[in-house]
Amino acid sequence: MTPEQTRVAREILAFYLEAGVDVALEETPTNHFAERAAAAPIVVEPTPEPPVPPLSASVSPPPPAARSAVPVAPEAAVMAAREAARSAASLGELRAIVTAFDGCALKSTARQVVFADGAPGSRVMFVGEAPGREEDLEGLPFVGRSGQLLDRMMAAIGLSRSNAYIANIIPWRPPGNRTPTPQEQAICLPFIVRQIELSDPDILVCLGGPSATALLGVKDGITRIRGRWFPYSTGREIRAIATLHPAYLLRQPLQKRLAWRDFLAVKKALEAP
Repeated sequence: MTPEQTRVAREILAFYLEAGVDVALEETPTNHFAERAAAAPIVVEPTPEPPVPPLSASVSPPPPAARSAVPVAPEAAVMAAREAARSAASLGELRAIVTAFDGCALKSTARQVVFADGAPGSRVMFVGEAPGREEDLEGLPFVGRSGQLLDRMMAAIGLSRSNAYIANIIPWRPPGNRTPTPQEQAICLPFIVRQIELSDPDILVCLGGPSATALLGVKDGITRIRGRWFPYSTGREIRAIATLHPAYLLRQPLQKRLAWRDFLAVKKALEAP
């Protein structure tokens, strides 16, 4: 190198040193990962699977209780309810069938089935929507505040639980007293229909819109259909009337006058020859 080239080289090295470069590298980059792989290749050994013992007398499948339950399809549950309800020859048999029925999810959240109260075979049958908290605890329909109001309304026209029959379209309490879904109503409908047939009243009183919609097939709201008579078949044609639910009357006391008119119509029908 000439003296001039040596001077320039030293100035460049001094610049690199001031910049923090203190190691001399090659002009082309070196792939150290490739060097390590070539020197000692990494081999991933597969993890051996545990041996599967042969099925023998000492190794048996899990018991049925340990397997996850498969939910019943709604259509299948409705068909099962229809077949089960049709097989009941008495109200006692029907109660046992409803108690054992597992096709409605409401059963898993309720304490017990709420089947009916009063006197089977009475001339008047009242049907509400679904049990509430008090009904779920006691296993009887209409025993809470709305039930106490219903008792007073019945007493005003000469009825009581000793000469009237009371039930709901849903025999299990929905969680939080929510409104039963259309699917839940469809599954439970065959049971209340058979219950009405076996009780065979002369007059059916639908308490509230859901009961009237399910049993009478009407689409209008309860305030439009209440007080009207409808034909209903139990194997013979009987008379049915819709009125306001006692729980609604507790929230809207001024509407009691309308329900009173409906109960007077029931009393008049009972007194007719």
